[in-house]
Amino acid sequence: VEDCGVAINPTVVEGQARGGIAQGIAGALFEEVTYDSTGQPLVASFIDYRVPTACEIPDIGIAHLETPCLFTESGAKGAGEGGTIGAPAAILNAVNDALRHTGVELDDTPIPIHAVAAALSRVHHDEKADDD
Repeated sequence: VEDCGVAINPTVVEGQARGGIAQGIAGALFEEVTYDSTGQPLVASFIDYRVPTACEIPDIGIAHLETPCLFTESGAKGAGEGGTIGAPAAILNAVNDALRHTGVELDDTPIPIHAVAAALSRVHHDEKADDD
């Protein structure tokens, strides 16, 4: 749900919301710029720089909340930006919730699979050391 004031064109507002959420998901899980030891980017193309496709974006339910803006003639506000803010936090919280039983807590995005694997490996290593 996003309050864009008066939704002049609800279909466009829904597209903007979905796009913002997709961008937030991309920032949380996919988009990462890495560099070599000399500072050169290792992501020279979209082959190296992963972006989500429609296959990676879940179905998104959209609801409209309309609180007219008092400072615009139409009562409209901006639309779509909320997903870029809320989605990464929701995803990071979901990943941390799934890992809670391990004691691992991640605090950075993007969340590449190798970061999750490394965190779980450290927990496994620590548990193994405790058993020795």
